[in-house]
Amino acid sequence: MAMTVRNNAKDFGFMLGTIEEYVPENHLVRKLEETIDWSFIYAKVSSLYSDKGRPSVDPVILFKMIFINYTFGINSMRKTCEEIKVNLAYRWFLGTGLDEAVPNYSTWSQNYIRRYGDSEVFEEIFDHILKQAIDKGYVDVSTVFGDSTHQKASANKRKATDKEVAITRKVYEKELLEEINEERKTHDKKPLKEVGSTELDFDENGEEKEVTGKAKHIKESTTDPESGLYHKGEHEKCFAYSHQTFCDRNSFVLVSKTVPGNIHDSVSFYAAYEVLNDKYKDKLNNICLDAGYNVSHICREIYRNDQQPVLPYHQPMGKKEIRKKDFTYDEQTDQYICPQGCVLKYMTTTREGYREYRCSNCEGCTLKARCTSRKNKSVYIHIWEHYRKQADEYRHTEQWKKTYPLRKQTIERVFGDAKENHCLRFTRLRGLKKNQHQALMIFACHNLKKMGLWDWKKREILSVSPAISSLLCKFAHLFSQNEKPIFQIAFE
Repeated sequence: MAMTVRNNAKDFGFMLGTIEEYVPENHLVRKLEETIDWSFIYAKVSSLYSDKGRPSVDPVILFKMIFINYTFGINSMRKTCEEIKVNLAYRWFLGTGLDEAVPNYSTWSQNYIRRYGDSEVFEEIFDHILKQAIDKGYVDVSTVFGDSTHQKASANKRKATDKEVAITRKVYEKELLEEINEERKTHDKKPLKEVGSTELDFDENGEEKEVTGKAKHIKESTTDPESGLYHKGEHEKCFAYSHQTFCDRNSFVLVSKTVPGNIHDSVSFYAAYEVLNDKYKDKLNNICLDAGYNVSHICREIYRNDQQPVLPYHQPMGKKEIRKKDFTYDEQTDQYICPQGCVLKYMTTTREGYREYRCSNCEGCTLKARCTSRKNKSVYIHIWEHYRKQADEYRHTEQWKKTYPLRKQTIERVFGDAKENHCLRFTRLRGLKKNQHQALMIFACHNLKKMGLWDWKKREILSVSPAISSLLCKFAHLFSQNEKPIFQIAFE
């Protein structure tokens, strides 16, 4: 075959036809367009526009640009605008012709500053897309999976100052103190006074919250003060934001709350869990979390809502060879007995909610070095410990063995997909509110993309002959209800 040489010639011929003809039938933008009616955005933003003045840029086009940005992982509005200019599929999705100008990146920026930044439109769009998935039967909230992931902030970790900040009260601190004082009274101990302060702090939702009067030192970024210094395990120390997120067993994201990266998962849990219960409390049965949430106060909160926590075993920290489980509790005398037979009597209940049981004399004990470094042995048991033990007992059930392994297929996969494909790995935005809006749009894109792909597959199945369509539907239902490998089901 002879070699063709075109000498880098350019074909400047005219394009005959419409954009519709050049967008492939199975392109993702077609699936997104057919999934929902985008006109719902007009009702969400109508109150943010005036009845007078010159016409604005169509708000549907502006928000579709955001969906292009995150769905296709572009991660820059400036670059998104440049891509739309030359991509026929993106122009078709926006409804702009070849002779129409694409909105400039500053157009979206100014609209966000002047209209959308202080509104609830991002959460409303996220909720509307999720409601569409619920109405189609794609969402099952009987079992939800929760976790938190960090997103690198747009801040240099070397540009920071040391700052003293007040320690905010825990959401359960008042109830805990009441129970502590009730227990101290039964043991003829003086009640503990509430540590208060006239200062006020603000939580992640911008609401005023009392502080304890105690303070701690943190590193605060000079570039983005609202981010937090994140350092966990083998991860690089950096300023970041954390997204506390819940999804269902089909990996549809239900709730996401953004907090600074230096807030522990067990603390940020409450804000997202409260929203989850406000929306789906009557349908929730199981809350599946990882080991970071296996603490007594979270177990208590979940049980109080008549739900079952699904948690893994939490390995005790430290080098001691003798653990609390090795001590035997005598309920009648309210005493603990160590493996050597020493008796540990109740001493007090601390402000943190721990009962202290102490041995009066264990100097001659041969296991003392392996047990404790204190002068006398002490065992600390939280007053809500029975909630955690109840959750630990659930680990031995068949239902736990079926539910907990699904975490890696649901919430872990959601985070992996969002980081790899939808710009959740790092952010160019600064400020807690902007990053909350970005997270909602990223997870809205995730839900919309999943719903669009499922709708497309359903239409492909229904386009086959009725007999084959019925057989495929039965096979899909059988596979979803069975845990055997797909080849084994097919063989049977």
